[in-house]
Amino acid sequence: MERALEMAAGGRVAWGALALAAPGLNVRLAGLGDRDGPELRYMIRVFGSRAVALGLGYLLSDPRERRRWRRLCLMVDVCDTAAGAVHAVRGDVPRRSAAGLAAITGGYAALGVLALRGEGRPS
Repeated sequence: MERALEMAAGGRVAWGALALAAPGLNVRLAGLGDRDGPELRYMIRVFGSRAVALGLGYLLSDPRERRRWRRLCLMVDVCDTAAGAVHAVRGDVPRRSAAGLAAITGGYAALGVLALRGEGRPS
């Protein structure tokens, strides 16, 4: 499980770094290209810095501190997944984009739940 969590944290860092360095590319990869503009690029960079901080926070922590980071990441992933689902249902952003991003963050959330359930079990 720990290896999967480290890979997920590395994915956060990579995705966040891409958002910081090339927000327009991130917008296009998310399927939101026709909505691109300075406001959206700013928000993508905000997302990027958060993703990098969560990923590095986890990777650079000792085992005790990682428990805390897992919970923080889970909270963010649940919130992001719920927001994506709401936008997919509303249809106020392209449904395919909202559903795809919600599926990604939902996968992170599912991994977080599995890690949380396994915390009390012996390794």
